[in-house]
Amino acid sequence: MKKSADPELDLIKLFGSVSRVRILGFLHDFRGQSFYQREIMFRTGLTLRGVQRELSNLVALGIVKTQTTHNRVYYEINADSTFFKPLQDIFSSISPE
Repeated sequence: MKKSADPELDLIKLFGSVSRVRILGFLHDFRGQSFYQREIMFRTGLTLRGVQRELSNLVALGIVKTQTTHNRVYYEINADSTFFKPLQDIFSSISPE
């Protein structure tokens, strides 16, 4: 199999969503930290609606967890999820630590 010059494009093909790939990649890169929706929106360059939709899907799957503080909902990657290790392997293979 030929290796792609653009790893993000490969991940988009795998996950089926630019928004999902950017959010997962961002949260993976900053694992252990939590962010509110607008922070994720600005850091990933996505629309607020796209961020809201994907975060809702990822929370429902247990890949992302939430915490509410001062009327703000914060999101972070869930290291206890059964999906965490495979996602860590995927994203670690394309992003420098």
